[in-house]
Amino acid sequence: MAAIKSRTSSFSRNVSTVSKTNVPGLKHGPNGTTFLSSGIADLDKILGGGFSLGSLVMIMEDPEAPHHMLLLRNFMSQGLVHKQPLLYASPAKEPRGFLGTLPNPVTSRDEKSRERDAEQEKNLRIAWQYKKYFGEQNQESQKDEKAAEYCNDFDLRKPLDRQTLSGQNISCVSLQESSDLATLHDHCSKLLAQFPRHEGEIISAGRISIQSLCAPQCDYSDKEWHLLRFIRSLKSLLRYSNAVAVVTFPPSLLSPTVLKRWQHLADTLLSVKAVPDEDKELAKLLTGYQDMLGLLNVHKVARFNTQVPVILEATTYSMKLHKRRSLVLECLNRAPVDGSSGSSYGTSSSCSASSKTGALDF
Repeated sequence: MAAIKSRTSSFSRNVSTVSKTNVPGLKHGPNGTTFLSSGIADLDKILGGGFSLGSLVMIMEDPEAPHHMLLLRNFMSQGLVHKQPLLYASPAKEPRGFLGTLPNPVTSRDEKSRERDAEQEKNLRIAWQYKKYFGEQNQESQKDEKAAEYCNDFDLRKPLDRQTLSGQNISCVSLQESSDLATLHDHCSKLLAQFPRHEGEIISAGRISIQSLCAPQCDYSDKEWHLLRFIRSLKSLLRYSNAVAVVTFPPSLLSPTVLKRWQHLADTLLSVKAVPDEDKELAKLLTGYQDMLGLLNVHKVARFNTQVPVILEATTYSMKLHKRRSLVLECLNRAPVDGSSGSSYGTSSSCSASSKTGALDF
C-alpha cells in the first residue's frame, strides 16, 4: 500500500529548517528568528529580543553629540565578551585605537551572585519570618542570572580588559583606504563568508560595526549612489549569513531622496538626539531631566518570516546612566494604537517634550 503523503501549502512553515543553537550570546525568537544582543538590555527588550541575525541596523547620528558611539561601543563589547568575530570600520586613520574605549562588563556572574547573597542575608535579618518568600526570590534571581548571560551590563567609565581583547578575531579598517568602498566591501564579504546561513545548527555569529559611513573626510562621501550600492550589497550579503551589521551615519550630509532610500533599506532604524543643556520648559515636562544624556528614537524594527506589523509600546526613550556607569533607556512617549510608528520615519507620535528637542525631525 502506497504511503499517504500529507499535503502542504506554500504558506506552510517547514519546521525542520529552523535552526537550533545553544551558542552563548544567541537567543531564539518567534517565527524561527535568532537574535544577538545589542549590549543594552533595555534596547533588547524594546526590539523584541535584540538584533535579528542577517539584519542591517542603521543609526542616524546627531552632529551636536556623539551619542551614537554609546550604542556602537556596547554592541562591540558585547560581541567580544561572547568571543564573536568583529569587523570595525571607521573614518579614522588608526581605527584600532577605538578598541581602547570599549566599556568593560560591570561585574562577573560570581560577583553578582555574592552581591545577591549579601543582600538576601541582610533582608533575612530584617524579616526572618519570610524565608519562603526569599527562597522564591532566590529562584527568580537565578533565572535572571542565566538570562544575564545573553546581555551584560557595561561600565562606560572602565575600558575593556586587555585579557578580553587578546586572542579575539578583530579586523579594523579605515574608511580612507579606498575611494570606491571596494576595500570595505571585500572585508565585509570575507567576514560574512565565515557564517553562512544554512539548515542545521548555528555554530557562531559575527558582528560588523561601521562608524560614520558618509563622513566628509572620506573620498567617496559625495558619491551618494556608490554609498547606496554598497548598502544594498551589504544587506544582501547579510541575508545569507548569521551576522549583524550596525552602520551609523550623519543624515544631514545626505540629500533628502537618498536619505529616504537609506531609511527604507535599514531593517532596524534608530536615531539619537542631544538634549539641550538649558531648557526650562523641557525640564518641567520630563522627570530626571538632569540625568538625561540624550534621546533615542526607534523608527523601524526588523521582523522576518512574518507579515504581522510591529506595534511598539513607545518610540522615544531617554538615555540615562544607571549608577553613573551603565546605559539605560526610559520611555518618554506611547506609540499610537494602530502601530504606525513601527514603519514610519520621523512621523511617529511623541510627547511635546521630545518634539521640542527635534528628536523626530530629520
